[in-house]
Amino acid sequence: MKAREAPLVTPVAHGGTGAVVIGGDFQGLGIARSLGRRGVPVVVLDDEVSISRASRYVTRHVKVPDLLEPKAALDALRQLGSSLPTSGWILYPTREETVALVSQQRDELSRWFRVPTPPFSVIRTAWDKRQTYTRAQALDIPVPRCWFPACEDDLDEIPLDAPLVVKPAIKENFIYATKVKAWRADTHAQLRAVYRAAVAVIPSDQVIVQELVPGDGASQLAYCAFFKDGAAVADMTVNRLRQHPSDFGRASTFVETTELPELAELAERFLRDIGFYGLVEVEFKRDPRDGRPKLLDVNARTWGYHTLGSAAGVDFPYLLFQDQLGGNVAPVRARTGVRWIRLETDVPNAFRDIWRGHVNWRDYLRTLRGVDTEAVFSLADPLPGLYEMALAPYLAVRRGL
Repeated sequence: MKAREAPLVTPVAHGGTGAVVIGGDFQGLGIARSLGRRGVPVVVLDDEVSISRASRYVTRHVKVPDLLEPKAALDALRQLGSSLPTSGWILYPTREETVALVSQQRDELSRWFRVPTPPFSVIRTAWDKRQTYTRAQALDIPVPRCWFPACEDDLDEIPLDAPLVVKPAIKENFIYATKVKAWRADTHAQLRAVYRAAVAVIPSDQVIVQELVPGDGASQLAYCAFFKDGAAVADMTVNRLRQHPSDFGRASTFVETTELPELAELAERFLRDIGFYGLVEVEFKRDPRDGRPKLLDVNARTWGYHTLGSAAGVDFPYLLFQDQLGGNVAPVRARTGVRWIRLETDVPNAFRDIWRGHVNWRDYLRTLRGVDTEAVFSLADPLPGLYEMALAPYLAVRRGL
């Protein structure tokens, strides 16, 4: 997969049109930096004490009590839209629940904003993993074996010839409540126990039992793109070499761009079929038993390590911004061998793995020598990095980092 030439961007003057980033953690900070360094005004809307408020590239930071509850979030967006100097600012949701809200309320929000998020008829297929896996199987895209038990008694019909995971079909409420992405089960007794724990948090019809695909970070892959009209305008394939936590990671901590044409073909087949537009990350894991990458997740928004794209020659948020304003963007592909790290989570996670004997400390230190970009630290914008260190205890309690 040879890199395509750098994008031919014919910038359109923004004329005061800016961006509203919903969520001010390191992912939202990356969007603000992408746009702010080009003179685009950026407003960050958040319900947390977040690091983006310290960035020189954030024009305004608005903190509200709640963005998880749909009505409260919609009211906050209405009020913010009414206060902007001009209409047509571009919305960048960074969390699953706000992606769902924005897609469901596109007509309402279009009174004040440009809304790149597709309609909910498209988003639902990525948001609800039952639909994700069903659609992928219909398209002959490999997925791990899945079961959707209607009740606890259905668990007896699930074979335990491999370890299993219990996970939610719609993940955000589950993760906020449990601080984990999934639970592992190696026996039927464990399966029943974690199933009961899951239905205490989410409706029983949202519980998915899935085969655990073996393998470590070398098997964790992803396809990232700005997708439009059935094709990638910009794309990047990566190895998600480390994640936090190590077993069922909620977020990547160490990522490297690589060549994976097979992955691009599978992901684009899925995105083309659902009529997707916008920024997206499609996660896979290569199964060592048959060598095939199995689709795990589709994130219909920016992803945690999207700033790796900028370091590799593909600035995803800016390309979307220009496209929304009518600019001309020619296809571009990320350079390979570029590395990204989030030290705030990678280092503590590495200490735990080294202590448990899962990682050799010398091997870990060697990986740090070749890092090209860090998630938060920037000499051009240093304050968010200091804020992140100060906020570490708060983030550990609220979000598990």
